[in-house]
This record gives sequence, structure tokens and C-alpha cells, in this order.
Amino acid sequence: MDREALVIRNRTMAEAFHSTPLKHQARRALLNFASHIPIPYARHSDSNRVLLIRPDHLGDVLLTSPAIRALKQAQPQLELHALVGPWAADAIANFHEIDLVLTLAFPGFSRTPKTNIRSPYQLAMSTANHVRRLGYGSVVLMRPDHWWGALVAKLAGIPERIGYDLPDVKPYLTQAITPQHEHAVIQNMRLFEKWVPEYDIKTLSSNFEVHDTDRAYINGYLSGWGIDNNASIFCIHPGTGTAVKHWTEEGWAQVADILTEQLNAKVIFTGGDSELGLVQRITSQMKQQAIIMAGDTRVGQLAALFRRAKVVLGPDSGPLHLATTVGTPTVTLFGPADPVEFAPWGPADEHIVLTTSIGCRPCRVIDWSGDDLQNHPCVREITVARVLDAARRVANDR
Repeated sequence: MDREALVIRNRTMAEAFHSTPLKHQARRALLNFASHIPIPYARHSDSNRVLLIRPDHLGDVLLTSPAIRALKQAQPQLELHALVGPWAADAIANFHEIDLVLTLAFPGFSRTPKTNIRSPYQLAMSTANHVRRLGYGSVVLMRPDHWWGALVAKLAGIPERIGYDLPDVKPYLTQAITPQHEHAVIQNMRLFEKWVPEYDIKTLSSNFEVHDTDRAYINGYLSGWGIDNNASIFCIHPGTGTAVKHWTEEGWAQVADILTEQLNAKVIFTGGDSELGLVQRITSQMKQQAIIMAGDTRVGQLAALFRRAKVVLGPDSGPLHLATTVGTPTVTLFGPADPVEFAPWGPADEHIVLTTSIGCRPCRVIDWSGDDLQNHPCVREITVARVLDAARRVANDR
């Protein structure tokens, strides 16, 4: 298939993917009907107690940090609670502005199959009962399309419910914000416009605090490989949650070998337990020595490692956002996701985004399972030369 035909094919498939299937239309109708059922407000709601619901994983959670910091600075009297998945608890606990972290294995995000068709709604009822007892005056749905969280907020009797004006969510809101095509950090800020009506975009920043215990763990780990505290390192995080975002294993091996020489630095490969095989396949193709830490770091330890690095490279993923929060330059390879919304938050000359010119990008479809990945070359078409050039540019300043 030639390139033009492939683009037309992928655009057509993406459009079909983003259309609302019949079963979701039926759910939308039921949700809209249920939204009209009167629910009494919680008796002891506190107008200064705000619940932030964020079901997502690491990257999206970190992109809420600048808005949360701005909110707390503008309204220090607010008591901020965050309801997040257990997979994000370590990250959100690092936000000093959050007074209480609540965890829940959100349906659709826990990566475990639902028990039956009723289970998400039964969990919504039980969760709402717990939330009601805490007496929130306001709730903010930090994920734009999170209808389940909006349902919980309504059932919990929270008087003020803020979120985005989307069909499955709006019926449960008291304040619906019109979506705009802009960076996620700005989208998050717009949800707080009641409390922060004016702000300077240049002041929006995030900072992940690196603790001494995590720093000591990394120093000890690297010392075991003969790398002292003054040695230069760079990191490659080649994995991400979906195969369509992956670059080539051969490309990472070449980049790691060349940068090891050009930066006079050791390369550290990071990742989760499930990415160990990917990392091993890459390092088996290398000529230089590589250190594998996949599966050996928690979020805080990974932040401490990245803080030591000259540069962190990888596809669009949460760990690349983590690197930006500790002030380390990044090179991020984007494919199906939209960098306008999800690029690393920071100066563009320190956090370089690489994309290709293929016409179906960004399709915003991150799971093409069932379709041959060769039909989705948006990331793999990025050349080794471009990755090397970007890495050298940002690392030379460190």
C-alpha cells in the first residue's frame, strides 16, 4: 500500500474508532436519564474541601501538578483531596498541595476485566457512600471524559461539580467548561477558573521532590556497577503502555551505542517489569555496556535517577513527564498522541518533541490491537539521526 492510500485508510479507521458505538449511545441515554433523579446533598459539606478525581496513570497525573500548585497558591485555605488509582498514589503523594490522597481501582483503568455489567455501577454506589461521609463542597473531574467519576460525584451529593462539557459528563455537572484544543496543563487550569480566574502561563510549573532515601538508593545501585556520583549518565525509557507508540529496538540500540561515546556517559535503560524483555532485546544488539534497571525502581527512585541524567529519551510516556519535573532535558518521540495536548511541560529547547509528517498523525488512537503495526509507522519513521541530533543539543547544556 502506498503512503497516500495508507493515510486515507488510517484516517477512515480512526474516524470510525472515535465514533460512538451503539452500546455507548445506549449507556449515554441511560446516564442522561439517571442524571435527573434527585440526589440530596451531603449534610455536612465543607465549602473549602475540594475533591479532585484523576483516574489516570503517571503521565496525566503529573500534568495536573502545575494547576494544583497554582490553585493552592491562589487559595491556600482550600483543603484539597485527590481520588486516584493506586498506580498513581506515589506520584500524587509527592504533591505537597494535596492534603489527603484516596485510592480506588477505577473501572476501565485497573486493567482487570469487570465482573459483570453491573459491577461499575455497584462500585459507583459504594464509592459515593464513602465520599459522601467526607463532606466535600466541590469536586473537579480532572479527566475530561470521565463519566463514571461524574456519576460518583452526583451520587455523593457534592453540591458543586466541575468538569468538561462532554455528552456523558455534562448531565452530572453544575459547571461545564467548554473543551479547547490546548495543552493538558492549560486544560487543567481552566477547570480551576472559579478559584484562579487569572494567571500567568509562564509561572505554571511542576516540581517532583527527590528524597534523600531515593537518591541514596540510586547512588548505591549505580555504585554496584562501578559508576560513582560524579560520572555522567543518560537514560532511555523505551517502553510505553501500547505497542503503536514504540520506536524500533534497533534504533534504540544504535542511539545508546553512539551517545555512550559522544556524551562520554553510561546508558541506563529503565522500565517496568513488563518492559524487561523489550530492554533485554535492545541491549543484546548493543556493542557498549548498558545498565538495565527495568523493574528495579519505584516512582521516587526513578525521579532520583533521572535527576542525575544528562538527558532522558523515550516515546511519549509518563516517565518522560517525570523527567521534566526534576529538571532534566528530554527527547520524546510522538506518534498517535497529540503533542499539542501532551508534550512535556517545559521550554521547547530543553524538551524536544520528535514527530513525522505522515498525514494521519495524530490519530489519537493508542490501541491498534488487531491491526498490523506496519500500517502505523508514525513513530518508527523517526530517524536515528534526528534522535541523536536532538539528544546532543539538549545534553550539551548539562
